[in-house]
Amino acid sequence: MLVQMELSRILIREIADAQFIELTELGGERTFPIVVGKPEAYAIDRRLRGIEPERPQTHELLASVIKDLGGTLVKIHIDDLANGTFFAKLFVQQGDSERAIDSRPSDAIALGVAMQVPIFVEEHVLEEVSKDRPDEEPMEFGWED
Repeated sequence: MLVQMELSRILIREIADAQFIELTELGGERTFPIVVGKPEAYAIDRRLRGIEPERPQTHELLASVIKDLGGTLVKIHIDDLANGTFFAKLFVQQGDSERAIDSRPSDAIALGVAMQVPIFVEEHVLEEVSKDRPDEEPMEFGWED
């Protein structure tokens, strides 16, 4: 089962390579923290602040390629967790067909935020994350994409 999530927090630490974002369940209380790289964190932060880069960054480039090839990004799925690594897919509608394209979750989320599409996380991934997170520390990050 898919659970729709939305970006609720972004934590950018200038002195560290790993940055953090947190998704929150729409209409619920579950959260989904994930470690992302600096480029993805900055891309998400710029988009949220309404700052347009002078030249297309990677996520803007991919959005343009999808559009120019006649496609539409319709949703993002974070669909698996294996050995501490998350997996995601971009779902692109092109004509009558929908294609699932493998992606790192951080890239998928950055693109999803840029293109304002829904982000979904598989129920089993949320359950796995919640098993490994102590209740008293809701923003404990230890996952990578």
